[in-house]
Amino acid sequence: MNRKIVFDSSCDLLDERKVPYATVPLKIITDEKEYIDDHSLNAAQMVAELAVYPGRSTTSCPNAAEWLDAFGDAKEVYTVTITGGLSGSYHSAVLAKNDYLEEHPDRKVCVIDSKSAGPGCAMLVQKLEELVQKSLTFEEICIAIEHYRSKIHLLFSLESLKNLAKNGRVNPAVASVAGFLGIRALGIANEKGQLSMLHKCRGEKSTLEKIFQEMLARGYQGGKVLIHHCLNETGAKRLEARILQLYPTAEIQIRPTAGLCSYYAEKGGLMVGFEG
Repeated sequence: MNRKIVFDSSCDLLDERKVPYATVPLKIITDEKEYIDDHSLNAAQMVAELAVYPGRSTTSCPNAAEWLDAFGDAKEVYTVTITGGLSGSYHSAVLAKNDYLEEHPDRKVCVIDSKSAGPGCAMLVQKLEELVQKSLTFEEICIAIEHYRSKIHLLFSLESLKNLAKNGRVNPAVASVAGFLGIRALGIANEKGQLSMLHKCRGEKSTLEKIFQEMLARGYQGGKVLIHHCLNETGAKRLEARILQLYPTAEIQIRPTAGLCSYYAEKGGLMVGFEG
């Protein structure tokens, strides 16, 4: 069957997938330059440039035409977007779905608002890969992925909230605390897909332990964990080691953030998706 998974670049998945897929890039824009979040982007270089850039920067989501182009000629399309609480990507994907079905009424499109970002989105894509390779109907896959989404949680630890505050994602007063005397902001993507701050932690060791305790409080029992980092592989591996102390058989994946998530996580940031 002609099935395809389409997702935006907030998933941080730049490697080849197991099933037919397409990635739709978001963009990071300054008054002088546009960064397209695709395979050609050097996210580390972008982070370094933006750290010293004195002007304005913002992000731009894919439009409906870009989503529609990514659908191609698939009979069944399964789409994952960054949370609608942070971006218009979900809305654009829904518009594309409506246009696609109007032109091809015999086809089917499932659009999933991840209510998450980075590793939370990636976990949904990976689950969809498993589901589309089974002998399940379109409706069964849609039900299964919605159920799986309800089990996924996203925690994040940030050394800087400058770009989140600049784009209205967090309160500027809260943002001013992060990075001050080694304080890191620990937050969560809530049920509405909005960012909610949980703790102010001092130093990496206490931050990583607090992340792990928050995972346990949300029902983590040794399932899959995805840790995405922005120029902080050391912190990601230390968190991995902490998880493996209690759950030695846990499946843990570590990868760097791509463009969009690097922009918001900033240098030193960690994003942790896990099954609760």
